[in-house]
Amino acid sequence: MTRWFGIGIMILVGLLGLSRGSFADDSWERVRGKGELVVGLCAQYPPFESKNEKTGQLEGFDIDMGKALAEKLGVSAKFIDAEWQGLLGGLKKGDYDVLITCMSKSETRGENVNFSDVYYLLPDVIVVRKDERQIKGKADLKGKVVGVQLGSASEQLADQMKDMFKEIKRYNYNPEAFTDLKHGRIDAIIVGYAYAVNQIKVDPSYKVVGEPLSEAEIVMVLPKGSDALTEKINEALKAIRADGTYDKIIQKWLKID
Repeated sequence: MTRWFGIGIMILVGLLGLSRGSFADDSWERVRGKGELVVGLCAQYPPFESKNEKTGQLEGFDIDMGKALAEKLGVSAKFIDAEWQGLLGGLKKGDYDVLITCMSKSETRGENVNFSDVYYLLPDVIVVRKDERQIKGKADLKGKVVGVQLGSASEQLADQMKDMFKEIKRYNYNPEAFTDLKHGRIDAIIVGYAYAVNQIKVDPSYKVVGEPLSEAEIVMVLPKGSDALTEKINEALKAIRADGTYDKIIQKWLKID
């Protein structure tokens, strides 16, 4: 009986081994096989990603970086523009290989995903109208109406500070918040610094006040378990940093004068 028990255990171990093998991580092999890295993003956040009004083409820091990473991987990059709130669901369904869309770790809302190495540190700041004289920093937001973009790290930050505000107004996208700020319907916006500076360059009706409220770690987001592709993307990120490509893209899109 002991002998047959031992044989049974060996068979069970073998079957478990086969089962594990059948679920081996083929995330990188699939990308390499099709010769294409499918990138999900929401083109509503310049200078990271947006659509050029004249050409209709996607452009921005994340676009150029995605292309540079794909080149290092020996594949092409295919970008799919989607609604921000649906990106993580699309990733889970297999619509994308990776999200490169100025997403912080906290913005994944606790989803079970893989993260790349951090590729940018993005401060959250306070933006007010240019003629605003009372709001000079965080303390002056007490009793004010503050705008944020839904599902963003800025919204999470505002929620942590909600007891000091009169109201938090939540917008699908930042341009709506900036329009309300311009017309006096809200008192301030909490938003990423790079976006704020880009907006001010387009329309000098606004200004940044006070010290940064926090600093978000911006990462690429991949399906949980796609460790092979995550490793390859991290290798490619290190490579574009080492050869100067990353710095050139920073200078082009995120240099703040």
